[in-house]
Amino acid sequence: MTDAIRYEKGQDAIVVLTIDMPGQSANTMNAEYREAMGKVVARLETEKDSIAGVIVTSAKKTFFAGGDLNELIKVSKADAKPFYDMILTIKGQLRRLETLGKPVVAAINGTALGGGWEICLACHYRIALDSSRVQFGLPEVTLGLLPGGGGVVRMVRLLGLEKALPYLLEGKKVRPDAALKAGLIDELASDKDDLLAKARAWILANPAPKQPWDMPGYKIPGGTPASPNVAQMLAIAPSILRDKTKGCFPAPEKILCAAVEGTQVDFDTAQIIEARYFTELATGQVAKNMIGTFWFQLNQINAGGSRPQGFEPYVTRKVGVLGAGMMGAGIAYVSAVAGIEVVLKDVSLEAAEKGKSYSAKLLEKKVGRGQMSADKRDGILARIKASDKDADFAGCDLIIEAVFEDRDLKANVTAAAERVALADALVASNTSTLPITGLATAVQKQEKFIGLHFFSPVDKMPLVEIIRGERTSDEALARGFDYVMQINKTPIVVNDSRGFFTSRVFGTFTNEGIAMLGEGINAAMIETEARKAGMPVGPLAISDEVSLSLMNHIRQQTLKDLAEEGKSIAPHPAFAVIEQMLGEYKRPGKAAGAGFYEYPVGGKKHLWPQLKTRFEKPEAQISQQDVRDRLLFIQAIETVRCVEEGVLESVADANIGSIFGIGFAAWTGGALQFINQYGIRDFVARAQYLAEQYGERFLPPALLLEKAARNKIF
Repeated sequence: MTDAIRYEKGQDAIVVLTIDMPGQSANTMNAEYREAMGKVVARLETEKDSIAGVIVTSAKKTFFAGGDLNELIKVSKADAKPFYDMILTIKGQLRRLETLGKPVVAAINGTALGGGWEICLACHYRIALDSSRVQFGLPEVTLGLLPGGGGVVRMVRLLGLEKALPYLLEGKKVRPDAALKAGLIDELASDKDDLLAKARAWILANPAPKQPWDMPGYKIPGGTPASPNVAQMLAIAPSILRDKTKGCFPAPEKILCAAVEGTQVDFDTAQIIEARYFTELATGQVAKNMIGTFWFQLNQINAGGSRPQGFEPYVTRKVGVLGAGMMGAGIAYVSAVAGIEVVLKDVSLEAAEKGKSYSAKLLEKKVGRGQMSADKRDGILARIKASDKDADFAGCDLIIEAVFEDRDLKANVTAAAERVALADALVASNTSTLPITGLATAVQKQEKFIGLHFFSPVDKMPLVEIIRGERTSDEALARGFDYVMQINKTPIVVNDSRGFFTSRVFGTFTNEGIAMLGEGINAAMIETEARKAGMPVGPLAISDEVSLSLMNHIRQQTLKDLAEEGKSIAPHPAFAVIEQMLGEYKRPGKAAGAGFYEYPVGGKKHLWPQLKTRFEKPEAQISQQDVRDRLLFIQAIETVRCVEEGVLESVADANIGSIFGIGFAAWTGGALQFINQYGIRDFVARAQYLAEQYGERFLPPALLLEKAARNKIF
């Protein structure tokens, strides 16, 4: 027998199948698995009469990881038929296992996701290790796929349509205790021995079980689409889904189709429906984009791909945060949650305490939801010391400045903190736009100075942009990287420049939307098409959030800095609109209650009606496609400029940074992958068209032209 699945029959005639893929840290549904499972199932069928039952378990720390993404990313449209046949083979093996006529128990010793959970679903009884590290679920949707090994068919038949959909459409994962409550598993075990003992006991007590869906008279829980309550839900489900996906993500829509259509036919036909939709998604471009970025490139980053080598991992013990506003308070919170001592300083103790209360509110919500004990909350809060004294920074090995975007203010507070902190403390600025090399001149040890650019709100946003200044040492960069990993964020590393990477690219998005408004294009169309392109919010709405006054302040600071360097930049058409909104209409943004949108108290925000009369010109309207392309292309082109100038050094940092940092359309796999999947030469031709129509800012940079000439992707 192959070693991929060990077949061991005990004195009690129970066969234990131990999945243990050779040369892999986790089990996956690759060719080796398929071959091994085929042989094992055939052997079980041959020896059926001498078998009491079957236990399926794993020799790895996790139970089973799922599909083999190395295989899945390569499947092309030309491979559709053999791929579809292969999927039917996997499904067929699991179907033969559950209809063997003998009890089959999943002894789940670790996390079972995707294909791993599908194997568990094909067992008659599921016992799981009771550990907070174990998770179950079907996260395929997050990679642009659907559960193709029977996951859609069995989840719907186990739980009913309404209860199964959150697991299928959102990729919802659950811990063992919640899985038990939800009816996904049947029993918990304390350790591996207990798992196997309970599995054996159940087999002996249930010699001939059948899956619920194989019982005579079986009905889907909650009813079929013909039942009035389900029909009512399904009448609105597609429009709710469309509102979420904006038509950019095919996977949730295909999952809903497979789930609903599968309830109206027998089990085997439902399996065929699922396989067809799965093949369509796996051979499509969106899944390729998402697997490449959210799996391979994200893992490359988290494995330290951008971290300088040769330095021992550093554990930050005490962080000093300067400024207790929204950003400083958020940084204090994520640091304290990660077990780091925090000193949160502001000009007054009252302001610092207000910053600390932000953490108290977030933790209180968790306690209220039963996600955290009161003791744990108190422990986290005890790690944050609110202060108005620099002296409290004694013993800090990391200082993070998070005050207003003013060069002199930043210099003063940073220098004062550095004098008190540990001699080898890392000093960081959370600036979003000011060059780090310039800010570093305020401190004694410029090689220890770095940019740590967090995104708002810090507790929710997964990214931190680490900026290396001209004098930042490799060791400082490695330490910054380790701190970001320690607080469970995703680090990308960029070199210093004005606006770095994310703020520069984000600025092109907001400016393009505002420029279109200035040209006379309908404001509602700009916002709608931005969302249809896959951006989470429209450029006018997000400009209000940031505030037009802050955008104007950053621009003035930039012009002042450039003038000192004897440089200048061409005025962007967006700024005439911003000046008009601020000067003439006194509408600086959301915080002031008036920007491009109106913010009625207790009501829903809506576009300022007068945008129509003050800006819109009927003759200026352009196609919806042009609006979408202007918003995506301008960001992709600016990303290429960042690569060309050496601000970005890796494709993974560009793609992950653009999605996690600024919400670039996730279906594309990121700003550079957007160009790759569009076709590099087609992208250049389209960019040249946009440049002719709407301005030189769309002209493809030299690096892009050079890649197009060689037809080489990023």
